[in-house]
Amino acid sequence: MAKDIIYGIEARNALIAGVDKLADTVKITLGPKGRNVVLDKKYGTPLITNDGVTIAKEIELENAAENMGAQLVREVATKTNDAAGDGTTTATLLAQAFIHEGMKNVTAGANPMVIRKGIQKAVDKAVASLGAASKAVNGKEDIARVGTISASDEVIGNLIADAMEKVTSDGVITVEESKSAETYSEVVEGMQFDRGYLSPYMATDTDKMEAVLDDALVLITDKKISNVQDILPLLEQIVQAGKKLLIIAEDVEGEALTTLVLNKLRGVFNCVAVKAPGFGDRRKEMLRDIAILTGGEVICDELGLDLKEATIEQLGQARQVKVNKDNTIIVGGSGSSEDIKARINQIKAAIETTTSDFDREKLQERLAKLSGGVAVIKVGAATETEMKEKKLRIEDALNATRAAVEEGIVAGGGVAYVNVIDDVAALLPTVEGDEKTGVQIVVKALEAPVRQIAENAGFEGSVVIDKIKSSGKAGYGFNAYTEEYVDMIEAGIVDPTKVTRCALQNAASVAATVLTTEALVVNQPEKEQPAAQPGGMGGGMGGMY
Repeated sequence: MAKDIIYGIEARNALIAGVDKLADTVKITLGPKGRNVVLDKKYGTPLITNDGVTIAKEIELENAAENMGAQLVREVATKTNDAAGDGTTTATLLAQAFIHEGMKNVTAGANPMVIRKGIQKAVDKAVASLGAASKAVNGKEDIARVGTISASDEVIGNLIADAMEKVTSDGVITVEESKSAETYSEVVEGMQFDRGYLSPYMATDTDKMEAVLDDALVLITDKKISNVQDILPLLEQIVQAGKKLLIIAEDVEGEALTTLVLNKLRGVFNCVAVKAPGFGDRRKEMLRDIAILTGGEVICDELGLDLKEATIEQLGQARQVKVNKDNTIIVGGSGSSEDIKARINQIKAAIETTTSDFDREKLQERLAKLSGGVAVIKVGAATETEMKEKKLRIEDALNATRAAVEEGIVAGGGVAYVNVIDDVAALLPTVEGDEKTGVQIVVKALEAPVRQIAENAGFEGSVVIDKIKSSGKAGYGFNAYTEEYVDMIEAGIVDPTKVTRCALQNAASVAATVLTTEALVVNQPEKEQPAAQPGGMGGGMGGMY
């Protein structure tokens, strides 16, 4: 395919146009008075959301050069979402601010490679200052505050805090759609381990790329399955019973994996295969944990059990199994509570006797998985459109609270960024030339979140920033919801440090790369072939016999 090559200022302008189209769409959602965006879906009802990454993923521009700019900023949102689970709108806005300020200087003749160095220095300083200002999360009230700010809904914040209290921070919390209009949480005994499906074709929900099996059987073995004949007798029993199957094995490969995928695609039966968690002796113990939780047996040579002779009675059972590319969650195992209790006591005894810190940590992980259970937040609403929007907000809030437990909290509403400006500006006397320009770009960009939150609430951003800076008080900021200036932490307006940090680091990373761009190589649009003309009869009837 032929390519177009665009150089210099023309290339940079095309990138900026793409960056702006995406960022301008995303940033209107920022803050308590941010608006929603309606996304047209190919199938089903439109999706209404204020989630930055969901919006960014939907944007595809017709102009190939502009689209490259949009995709680069989309990566900021995606990376921030993967690392922290929230803060995607802030990350997109910061990236736009970095790119705009940087491009002005590059166009004026500054060296982008040296600017990049200055940006990196300034961001490192800002991250260190954010870490120093961070406060640990203390109890249910702080967790509720983080959830409330992220979801812009006090009820959701309290719901997440309740769920976290029930399963502790070691437990697992999932979000599901409710069959009623109510939103509530419930705790179900369950287990999560960090192994995902062996083939993406096993996913039952292609939007989220996850497999959900309700009322599933669980085959647990420490063997490698490569020949389908080894499990064929068992598969025939499962198909006759009309059940779904989760296979946990050392590995499933070759002919066996192909057969399972083909049967899934043809709709013969639903099966998901994952690798067994852990390694060596720890793997055997974890498989035993899963077997006790699901009421099944571990099919292994040590117990004299063979896969060819396995029956349905030897399999575990679970009310629901959720598998994505990285994790497996088993909910509602049918193991007896006495067996589970005995296993928990056994692990507790092992924790007391072990001398290795590493072993103790791994035993505590197993204990949390067996005893912590899984909290399920059921999302209810009057319509499907409202439920989808609410579910996205709850998922964001849940990620934010997890991030807060991990690294603590800082003042919300973009104030944490304004508070570190003086620390970053202190670098200015120590750098010179274009490196100094890089530091100045970060100093200016750090104001962008507060400015946008104020503008979304109908206020002049510059006035709000001046008032915050002139107060001289750390944590003092603008509550856009009540339209008052308050101490943000006292008012419960907080952001997780991890989210704030990741948004800044990812925005700077992508922006610095965009600034160093001097040429774009883009595919030329394909020319449509002219439609073939219908052939005439030619010379009368000459072609006929």
